[in-house]
Amino acid sequence: MDRAFPHRWPSAIEQLPAADQEFIGLSDIIGFLGRYVGTIAVSLAAALLIALFYVSTTDSTYTASTQILIEPRVSQHLQDAGEVNLSLDTAQMESQIAVMQSEKIATMVIDQLKLLDDPDFNRPQKLPLLQRVRRFGATFVEALGLRDKMWFAWLRRHLGFVLQAAPANPSEYEKSRLAMLTFRGGLDVRRVGVSYAIDISFTSLNAEAAARIANATADAFVREQLETKADAAKQGGAWLETRLEQLRDQMNKAMAKAQEFRSRHDYSVGDEAGAKGGGSGVPTLEELETTAETYQKMYESFLQAYTNSVSQQSYPVADARVITEATAPLSPSAPKPKLVLAFAAVAGLAFGIGLSFVRHMFDRTVGSARQIRENLGVECVGELPRIGRRRETGRIDEVLRKPHAPYTGSLRKARTEISLAETDHPIRFLGMTAASDGGSKSSVVGNLAALYSMSGLKTLVIDADVQHTITARLLGPSGTHGGPCQDPAWLNITSCPGRSFDLLPGPVIDARKLLMPKNMEAFLSELTACDLPSCAYDIVILDMPTLASGADLLKIGSILDGVVMVAECGETHLDTLRDLTRTLQTSRSPILGVLLTRARAATFLQRRT
Repeated sequence: MDRAFPHRWPSAIEQLPAADQEFIGLSDIIGFLGRYVGTIAVSLAAALLIALFYVSTTDSTYTASTQILIEPRVSQHLQDAGEVNLSLDTAQMESQIAVMQSEKIATMVIDQLKLLDDPDFNRPQKLPLLQRVRRFGATFVEALGLRDKMWFAWLRRHLGFVLQAAPANPSEYEKSRLAMLTFRGGLDVRRVGVSYAIDISFTSLNAEAAARIANATADAFVREQLETKADAAKQGGAWLETRLEQLRDQMNKAMAKAQEFRSRHDYSVGDEAGAKGGGSGVPTLEELETTAETYQKMYESFLQAYTNSVSQQSYPVADARVITEATAPLSPSAPKPKLVLAFAAVAGLAFGIGLSFVRHMFDRTVGSARQIRENLGVECVGELPRIGRRRETGRIDEVLRKPHAPYTGSLRKARTEISLAETDHPIRFLGMTAASDGGSKSSVVGNLAALYSMSGLKTLVIDADVQHTITARLLGPSGTHGGPCQDPAWLNITSCPGRSFDLLPGPVIDARKLLMPKNMEAFLSELTACDLPSCAYDIVILDMPTLASGADLLKIGSILDGVVMVAECGETHLDTLRDLTRTLQTSRSPILGVLLTRARAATFLQRRT
């Protein structure tokens, strides 16, 4: 009896999915998430713990804002000169912002508010990691009430547990520089759009202190402008005063020379005397009077400028004014627990999915039906979910114990896929094999046989995996076949206690050397030719050896109607399963597909048309 059926064996190219089925569907996404749900959950939990640690160890900070308006002005003598441009360009506005952020303004505010002696101001807002750990430990100890426990005090005393670091004693210079860094770190100065308004914000651990420092910064800037203008006017006035004295002396000397010239010369003679005097190289009266008038005009001009300078010293006008004063904020600006936790959740999910994708790229184990089709060129006849937290996919009597469980329903669909395989006649002799030794194959064989028998089909299980026999699991320790083998071999078939299918025990297979294809073919022929009702089996399931037991033992699959390979999701290596596929193809065994067990998210595949 030839049961190789080489004309029914589909090649790898024929079993490849169609081009329109190559897209990534919802089932692939669900399968990916189900497979790496642990990695994603751990990443999410770690991100949330880090965010919780950050929120619990970070002090609340408050931000207060004030606004000032820069008003460009020009002096009166420039306005009298004609039309002037009062606009300020970006460079000028940035210069004003730089002045507000300068150490001069910071020093004025620190001295005015005496911030060097303010403990809240000098307390750092961003704590180092070690201090955060100490604070978290102190919070944890306080929450559990361990501080007053004697044993905890003993641990602190003998093991050196320190909940808070010893305070340091910085020098005056260090205190001033730290205060300067704290002030500049909390200050934020920005231009409001393209207007002349500037927003001054300050962040502090105290809401009232934030508003007070922001207002003091704006006042210090206005005061600095007034002082700068007053100093400039004072210096200009001093220079003008010196220059006025010089011009007054020069004017007086020129007028004295002109008066002396008049007293020594008689101008009644006329032009002749003047001509004689001019030719001798002595200045004429007209020249002396012109010089005196020039010095007089210069003196009057500088005197007017000096008067304006003195008036500016008396009442200087600043080019900036406060338009909005800062008030104490009602709620902290940072940290925002909800926003931090939401961001941590998104970051944790993104990191978990990214890490899962990297693991998936380097993972060479079987993970989905799509992966089986693309890499092996064979179909996946079904996916069986894991049972609870057990490593195996199910017990050998899972379908009897839980006939309505997801595992039973999945195996029932897999049985339908096997029955609908494209063969010349219904499958009667079915082989089950696997790439490696494990409990999944035996569990699938026992439960699949139970399903066939429950549907009214007379079922026989042949325990051909002599190295990992299923006989003891089906018959129990007391029912293991240990007597001499009868002839013919079908006389050694026994019924399984508590089950409605029969079993040909493994010792009979080993004794009769039924693992040889010709011997197994002869046995199946005898079983088919037998007219006894007890031998009229509708389905015969052969529990074949695994690839790890030896490739030669898999030649028995060539005489069967079909062979199903059992693979464990996340455990069976893809290269090992590929070797099993090639071995069965070499022995011309009719491969029906792969049955995937331990699937985390079973996505059952419909039969391709």
